[in-house]
Amino acid sequence: MSSNPVAETVASLLPRARTELAELVAFKSVADFEQFPRSESEAAARWIADALRAEGFTDVSLLDTPDGTQSVYGYLPGPEGAKTVLLYAHYDVQPPLDEAGWATPPFELTERDGRWYGRGAADCKGGVIMHLLALRALKANGGVPVHVKVIAEGSEEQGTGGLERYAEQHPELLAADTVVIGDAGNFRVGLPTVTSTLRGMTLLRVSVDTLEGNLHSGQFGGAAPDALAALIRTLDSLRAEDGSTTVDGLAGDGRWEGLEYDEAQFRKDAKVLDGVELIGSGTVADRIWARPSVTVLGIDCPPVVGATPSVQASARALVSLRVPPGVDAAEATALLRAHLEAHTPWGARVAVEQIGQGQPFRADTGSPAYRAMADAMAVAYPGQEMSYAGQGGSIPLCNTLAALYPEAEILLIGLSEPEAQIHAVNESVSPEELERLSVAEALFLRNYAAG
Repeated sequence: MSSNPVAETVASLLPRARTELAELVAFKSVADFEQFPRSESEAAARWIADALRAEGFTDVSLLDTPDGTQSVYGYLPGPEGAKTVLLYAHYDVQPPLDEAGWATPPFELTERDGRWYGRGAADCKGGVIMHLLALRALKANGGVPVHVKVIAEGSEEQGTGGLERYAEQHPELLAADTVVIGDAGNFRVGLPTVTSTLRGMTLLRVSVDTLEGNLHSGQFGGAAPDALAALIRTLDSLRAEDGSTTVDGLAGDGRWEGLEYDEAQFRKDAKVLDGVELIGSGTVADRIWARPSVTVLGIDCPPVVGATPSVQASARALVSLRVPPGVDAAEATALLRAHLEAHTPWGARVAVEQIGQGQPFRADTGSPAYRAMADAMAVAYPGQEMSYAGQGGSIPLCNTLAALYPEAEILLIGLSEPEAQIHAVNESVSPEELERLSVAEALFLRNYAAG
């Protein structure tokens, strides 16, 4: 990175940032309070609130959102007449999954092979630290030239919409000229990237019932309708032979215009086993950024160990559908629900319950904020031009903010590049990316204020 005072300051603050990220990662802040204690999330929220107060933020608040979680808000006043920038991250994390699959404890930040490992290191506790680093670097080099609002969400991973509903009820709270969402990531390490589109999502739980109770498979199997088999057939109807998502009435032929994703690189990033084919048709970018995709997240059925020779009376599954920009998530939900009901065989009783939903997002990349970010990225990543990519995941708050503040510009950056393995075991963050993106955010705020 070329030498400049902001970059030098960020570099000097990196050891402190590692210590702080370790403290934040140590909180088991999974916003599923049936699995993890609420106290862990509340402690993480208090940590962030204390950090904001230490940086001179006023009006720091723990917001009790309608889904029973807390979001952290703070306001840092800038010069009179300055623009206002909202910086977003979330402190809740995905469950660690199989802890035995982690090379090091998931809630203990551990350095290995030049990366820092831990649940939430990249997604998105690292984003909280990135915002703090950028602001500290500006304070040490002439001051923060804009009014800054920070919001750290407490339930983003659950998709329960607490902060969205709170923002709708208090529309003045998060009002800003520009929003920087620190929950995306570079296309690859070292390639500065702004995410310009997000797929939305819907989450449905489907339950199938066929019998009053389980039956002996030898005595009744062959005629008694098996609920698990019915569920498997229903779920199989959601994919074509090539693996493409097929939901009746939902278009699946979208095209991505922009940065392409090399298939060999995708296989490497996704760690696809040798000899296993990718699913779907079109380019990789079409499939992951511009088209719907269904995933069966879980099935309730007897485990192999301890299974008995029984015809199953009931079975259920959790089904996720990612929704591309241009498709209304509520319409996609209705189509998915109708598809599941129509494709359940043998007259089995089926019940479909909506668990969560978020709209897709498309940014205006020709705005002044994007030009300011491109100039900042060029300094933070010498010799690299800023690229535009899509992201298959969803950040429902983006659409809420776009609807509440239609004049606001929204940019998505962050630490979740492919090597980070977010949502998987052995999640990690690149400290070099944390350093560069913190520099980029600081310079962006300076450029944007001067624009």
